[in-house]
This record gives sequence, C-alpha cells and structure tokens, in this order.
Amino acid sequence: MARPKTFEREAVLAKAMAVFWEKGYEATSMQDLVQAMGINRGSLYDTFQDKRHLFLAAIAHYTDTVIQETVSVLQAPDASRAAIEAHFKGLVERVVDSHCRGCLITNTVLELAARDADVALRLRASLQKVEDGFFRALGRAQDRGEIAPDRNLRALAHYLTTCIQGLRVISQVNPHPDALKQTVALMLRSLD
Repeated sequence: MARPKTFEREAVLAKAMAVFWEKGYEATSMQDLVQAMGINRGSLYDTFQDKRHLFLAAIAHYTDTVIQETVSVLQAPDASRAAIEAHFKGLVERVVDSHCRGCLITNTVLELAARDADVALRLRASLQKVEDGFFRALGRAQDRGEIAPDRNLRALAHYLTTCIQGLRVISQVNPHPDALKQTVALMLRSLD
C-alpha cells in the first residue's frame, strides 16, 4: 500500500521553481530538486513524472504567481500610465539588485525556447498575459487622455513587453542603473 503524500504540492513546486530560476533547466540536477524540495525521488516522480514535467509545472507556477502579480497591478481599475511608468522604474530597481536572478521566463527563453517548441508555447502564453496587462492599462490611459487617441494600443503593449525582456537580458551583462534608467526614459517616451 502506497504511503499518502506528506507535502503540499504548491509549496514543493515553489521550491523547485526557485532552483530552476537560480540554475536554469539544464544545470539543475534531480538531486538539486530532491534536496531543495525536501521530498524523496519516488514522491517527485509520482507527483510530477520527471524533470521536464516538473519544469513545465514550475513555469506555470511562476506565471500564476510572479507574472500574475505584475498583471494584477496593471489590471487594477485605476491602473493607467502611472502604473506602467512605476512598473518600469521598479523593474530597474529589481534588475540592479546584486541578488537578482533575472526573470525565469526570460532566462528560459534564452536557454530553451529555440529548441523546445512546447516550452516556447508556454513562454509565449506567459508573455501574452503581460502584454494583455499593458494593453488594459494603456486603454485606461487613453480613455483618460494620457495617451493620444490615435495610438495603436496593441502595438504599444507588445513593444512594452518586448522592452521588459530586453532590459532583463541586458541587465545580466550591464546592470548599471544610470544606463537602464536612461533606456527606460526613452522607452516611456513611446507613450507620448
């Protein structure tokens, strides 16, 4: 008779997500995961099947927690241009933090998207959530007269999502706050 699971799935999934976020998919061993999650291999395989399925679950967990937090701020009823500007200013602060691991989505795009279509599809869905959040905030900004009425909001939302990814990538090799702030200032001029 199998023993009942003595762990909370979401809690161990968050621990696995942290390992993948820190090390990447390829560099993460099953031993790393077992140790971080605090469960035995049998429980890991029974619950998540294998490393790849666990990784896909970790990406989904990241989307449902970290990405959703960003999207929630942008979708708040009062979120408009100020929320977008605050998001980018906060992003600069986060990426210059010496302990910043980057973004799990961005890191995974760079590591796996070109050679794993299923992972790329999931990453695209995560990034689409961000773009949709920007789109809603831009719509409110346009309704309030903060953005010109003739602006293509979908194109702007896509541009802002692309800018986030670019900032996260470049900050891994040049996290100089002044350079990043100047870049953000230029990007935000696109809203004028």
